[in-house]
Amino acid sequence: MAVLGISHLTFIVRDVERTARLFVEGLGATEVYDSQGRNFSLSREKFLLLGGVWLAFMEGEPTARSYRHVAFEVAEADVPAYAAALQALGAEIRPARPRVDGEGLSLYFHDYDNHLFELHAGSLAQRLARYAQLSARRAVPGVAGSPAAGRSSRALPGAVTALKTRAVSACPVSARG
Repeated sequence: MAVLGISHLTFIVRDVERTARLFVEGLGATEVYDSQGRNFSLSREKFLLLGGVWLAFMEGEPTARSYRHVAFEVAEADVPAYAAALQALGAEIRPARPRVDGEGLSLYFHDYDNHLFELHAGSLAQRLARYAQLSARRAVPGVAGSPAAGRSSRALPGAVTALKTRAVSACPVSARG
């Protein structure tokens, strides 16, 4: 017995037409199904494919905003074009969050129904390697100039968090996340 992967992601939205347009025109998704009032599920729904991922949008009342989000992998060079397309369609681009250099470029945006999405240029392997580098640098007790000088390695999570808070990327604020 094993989980094979993610089957699909479902989002509750007020207007499936408007949301589908955002994903088709803004991100290049392909619409593959529209119940058009022939509801086989709880409400009207549209299915889209984006980067090989099945997205289901169902009409209903969305939830409140949070940091809970879905991140799609994109090429870093494409982030500015995505930002422009999404803004033109009325998506709300979020201000950047502090970043550690080398963890990858991100663009966060809210759709029309408070769902948070991220377009991320980077991989888990890259991020873990960068965090390991930063942790190793900070974990050298007694090394002059090392922020971890005289501290045990147990303090590392706080040090990495503090570094994230201070980090400034070279990317425009609207394109960092």
